[in-house]
Amino acid sequence: MATAVTGPTGFLGLRLVRALLDRDHDEPLILLAHTGSTAAIDRLSCFLTATGAGPRRTEELLRRVRVVDVDVARPRLGLTETAFGELAGQIDVLWHSAASTSLSGELADLRRVNVDGTRHVLELAAAGARRPVVHHVSTAFVVGRRSDPVIYEDDLALPADGFETDYEHTKYDAEVLVHEWSAEADRPAVVYRPSILVTDQPPRPDLPEQTLTAVTRAIVTVAALAVDRGLGTGPQGPGRVQTIRIVGNPRASWNMMPVEDAARDMARIAQRVRPRGVSTFHIVHGENLPVSTLCELLESQLALRMQLVADYPRDPTALEELIYRIPGFPRYLEHRHVFDDTRARTTLGERTSDTRVDRDYLLSAIGAATAPKTRDALGDQDLDQALSERLRAALAPEGAR
Repeated sequence: MATAVTGPTGFLGLRLVRALLDRDHDEPLILLAHTGSTAAIDRLSCFLTATGAGPRRTEELLRRVRVVDVDVARPRLGLTETAFGELAGQIDVLWHSAASTSLSGELADLRRVNVDGTRHVLELAAAGARRPVVHHVSTAFVVGRRSDPVIYEDDLALPADGFETDYEHTKYDAEVLVHEWSAEADRPAVVYRPSILVTDQPPRPDLPEQTLTAVTRAIVTVAALAVDRGLGTGPQGPGRVQTIRIVGNPRASWNMMPVEDAARDMARIAQRVRPRGVSTFHIVHGENLPVSTLCELLESQLALRMQLVADYPRDPTALEELIYRIPGFPRYLEHRHVFDDTRARTTLGERTSDTRVDRDYLLSAIGAATAPKTRDALGDQDLDQALSERLRAALAPEGAR
C-alpha cells in the first residue's frame, strides 16, 4: 500500500509527511514534488533534523520515501502519458496539499495551481485501478466574507459578499471541484479545512515560511517605505510613536492552529474515517485569539500603536493608506467566525489541539520580522511601484504549504 502526497516540501506538507511516516512504520511514501528530487529530499532531511530526528532516525525515514517530479498546474502533472498511468497504478491513498498561498498573487496564477492543480490531481486519482481515497487540503477561509457567526463543516455556500482574497476564492473553487468529482465518479473524498497555521519554531532560511511572518513583514515593509519617503511623520511629530487607525472589531478574533497539531490530527482522521461521498473536517484550535493580542504583537515590531475604528478614516494619513494596500489584512480584523469542528472532534475522540497559542507563542513564531533598508534599494523608484513589488515579495512566502 503506497501513499502519495503533493506539496510535500511546503509549510504544512513537511509536517504532514512526518506525521504519515511516524504513523505508518512500513508504508512507502511517494512525494509528488515540484521542487525536484534532490531538493525535496534535502529539504525533508533538513526538516527532520530540525525537528529532533537524529541521523539514524532520519536515514530510516528517508529510506521509505520516493520522489516523483511533477507540476500540478500542467495536464498529467507534467508527466508523459505512460509515466502518468504508471504512477496512478501505484497509489492507494492520495493527499493533495500543494497550493499557492500567496495573498498578493495574480488570480490567473492562483487558479493554475489551486484550481487546475486540483483538477489534475483528481484525474490522477481517477486513472488508477486502485481507486485511491483522495484527501484534499482546503482552508477554513473558503467562507470568504460570510457574516454567519458559526461556520459548520458541511457549509460550502458561495459567499454573497465575495472573498477577502483571490487565494480564498480559488480554494473555494477547488473544494467545489472535489465535491463534483466525488459525486460524478461515485468516489469518496476527505476535505480538511485548517485555519491559520502557525508554529513557534523560529524562522529558518532553508525551510518554508509561515503566512503570519509574511504578513508581519509586509506591515514592517510598509512602515519602512513610509518613513523612507517622508510619510512617517504625523500629528505627534517625527520619531514618536504614531497611532494607525484601522477598521476592525474589538470583539473580532482569529483561529490559529499549530501546524504540528494540524498535521497530526489530519493523519489520525485519515486513519479513522470511512468516508461516503465527501467528509469535511475543520482543523482548528479550541480557542480563538482576540485581535487585540494580534495588534499588541504587531506593535511590538513597530514604533506604532494600532487603534481599531468602526469606519475608514475621513482624513487617512499616508501611512494608513499604505496599510490598507496590504491584501486582505484590514478586513480580517473584522472577522468573528467560530469554526464548528464537531465532526473532527467526534472522529478524533479528543481535543484537536492541546498547544496554547498566545502572545508569547506568536512572538516566537515571527522571530524578528524586519524589513530591509529601503532608500538605497529603491532610489527614485515610484512609490506605487515600490510598494507593489515589496508587498508581492513580502506576501508570497515560497513553499507556503
